[in-house]
Amino acid sequence: MSEDGAAASARIDQMVAQAKAKAERYQAMQAAAGQVSVTETGKDGLVTVTVDSAGNVTGLQISDRIRELPGDRIAAAVLSTLRRAQSRLPEKLGEVMAGTIGDDRATVDAIVGNYRAKFPEPEPDEPESAEPGNQRKLGAIEDERTEAGAPAATPRPARRPAAGSDDADDDFGQSFMTRG
Repeated sequence: MSEDGAAASARIDQMVAQAKAKAERYQAMQAAAGQVSVTETGKDGLVTVTVDSAGNVTGLQISDRIRELPGDRIAAAVLSTLRRAQSRLPEKLGEVMAGTIGDDRATVDAIVGNYRAKFPEPEPDEPESAEPGNQRKLGAIEDERTEAGAPAATPRPARRPAAGSDDADDDFGQSFMTRG
């Protein structure tokens, strides 16, 4: 074998060894990342939530003191604590990745960035109002007056054509769910 051939063979062997080492580091990172979990306790100590590396709840502890609270407050405490636990995942995964594939900043930044987008820092807790009239329920239908003080408009049901008329089979613009 010529000197050029021996040098090329050595370079190929070196590249293969580097690729194997990199693959082993990535496998170690994947295994370590799969073991990441975060446990967060609510500010009032009533709720403790543990999430896995995917953000799934793996543990939930609720204090007996919670019996004294209304359901909406319990739900808010659980969700707030869950969001705070999930928002700590990017940092924990970044630490694991820095220890295994830290030399590949582009991959670390991309994965941690994806986790930050999926599990952002939670909004600061809004002060709770003691007045029930100040509560808003997401998705609830509210029966309130409009800003001008007039009652909110009630939508009218769609006019159905009389049986036997030319329009009786015309479903344009109407949901098939409204036909009787």
